[in-house]
Amino acid sequence: MIRAVVFDVGETLVDETREYGTWADWLGVPRHTFVSVFGAVIAQGLDYRETFQVFKPGFDLDQQRQARADAGQPEWFGEDDLYPDVRPALSALRAMGIWVGIVGNQTVRAGGLLRGLDLPADFIATSDDWGVAKPDVAFFDKVVEVAGCPAEQIIYVGDRIDNDITPATKVGMRTAYIQRGPWGWIHKDRQDVKELSDWRILSLSELPDIVKAES
Repeated sequence: MIRAVVFDVGETLVDETREYGTWADWLGVPRHTFVSVFGAVIAQGLDYRETFQVFKPGFDLDQQRQARADAGQPEWFGEDDLYPDVRPALSALRAMGIWVGIVGNQTVRAGGLLRGLDLPADFIATSDDWGVAKPDVAFFDKVVEVAGCPAEQIIYVGDRIDNDITPATKVGMRTAYIQRGPWGWIHKDRQDVKELSDWRILSLSELPDIVKAES
């Protein structure tokens, strides 16, 4: 029985095309070039932050994020950046009596932006709010704690095998790998994705039927 569904943020709920485009602009490189290098970094299994080092060695993401804010260009996303299946899927799950959580590796500011969207969710938090980030299993222990039900009754939905599926599985959660965004597409054929994902989905709209089938 599934009692809770918890969602990652980037490329699960939020299309990050705008955000990475603004980083390319900040670095002064063509957006197409930035995205191409970004994909190559992911395909090599490296931390995505290595992308910035290619263009600017010694780049400090936190420091530059503050510099952007000081320059009047803070990180931002809004309603138009949500994938179109987000509100319908979350609303359908809540109508079924499922506890819906949103918890990902995001800044405190991003958490505020998420809450400002008034999404149909019971709980929203970020790694910065908690002081622990994925893939640390302590992050997923916190998810179990706030969801208020056993790990095996929770589905964690994410686009990354390393940050989402693997650690969620380690704490006993069920997992749904969503095939979208750079990680979702580049890693879709990896053996660990096949072995560790309870479900592989192309849209969040598949989740209500998955939950029904598990009841």
